[in-house]
Amino acid sequence: MSIQRSHSSDTVSWTGMIGDLSLAVFKGAVGYFSGSKALLGDALYSASDAVSALNRLIPRRPSVKGWGTSKQPSRAHRTEPIFAILFAVLVLMGGLQIAVASIREIALGKIHVPDQFAMIAIFVSLAVKEAIFQFQYRYSKKQGDGQYTVYAEEHRFSLYTSLTVCVGVFLSVAGDSLGWKAMMYMDPISALIVACFVTRKGYLLITKSVYGSLVQEAEQEDAISFIETVQRVHGIITVDDLKAREQGHYVTVDLKISVNPRITVLEANEIAERAKKLLMHRFVHISDVNIQVVPYDPGYPYKSNHQLTDNEMPTLLQ
Repeated sequence: MSIQRSHSSDTVSWTGMIGDLSLAVFKGAVGYFSGSKALLGDALYSASDAVSALNRLIPRRPSVKGWGTSKQPSRAHRTEPIFAILFAVLVLMGGLQIAVASIREIALGKIHVPDQFAMIAIFVSLAVKEAIFQFQYRYSKKQGDGQYTVYAEEHRFSLYTSLTVCVGVFLSVAGDSLGWKAMMYMDPISALIVACFVTRKGYLLITKSVYGSLVQEAEQEDAISFIETVQRVHGIITVDDLKAREQGHYVTVDLKISVNPRITVLEANEIAERAKKLLMHRFVHISDVNIQVVPYDPGYPYKSNHQLTDNEMPTLLQ
């Protein structure tokens, strides 16, 4: 039996990551062939969104397994996303490169107006990105896993970036059609603004990765505190597994507990509900607790009481 929510939310995160990566390739190709530096910057921002999503999918959470009455916790150390730090440096360098190229283009007055099909690519990208966000946000809201706040925060700045590119490219193309040279500068100006967003994104990737490594041991101690709290609930025999997932400023706890195999399903659910309420009441930064309840199995060569009563033939192990 289980009151644990489905982990298909990971599939939703993978969908967002693949979508962002596809948009990055699409924007980058169009930006390169159309000569739009702003669209290239937007492509770099979409690529950084994909890395952020992949970073969340990597097991960076503390896990404590096999805590029973006579067991010591076995800690699974969190994998640090070194690739995220390396990519963040590339994002910073790319943002600075776009900024320098935009300033040089403005200073020299040699403005390259993007092709008109760049506008079509921008509108298509906006529509696809909005569709992916709505799918992720609504699913996360329905499941109540707390990820929707992360999706909304990331989508907000991604939308700012895309709208800046859209306005810059549109005014630049319009200025070229109307013969207004001043408006033709809007593409490199918008590229300069987008470069600021890209630099900010790269900085956040670095700080989150470094900060995560600094608080790893603290989270391990938190996981042990969670287990000690859960074991105070009457009816729980062992805590087989506990994983704490970061959701912004809050934590979602995935818990697996063992109970007496002879109790009813209703009693097992009541035990799980008491454990959930106790955790969320004591630790205010826990936003949700997903609990999986399994019957306690002592394993060979030991036998539980219900096995002895069901077996009519005596054994030496009694």
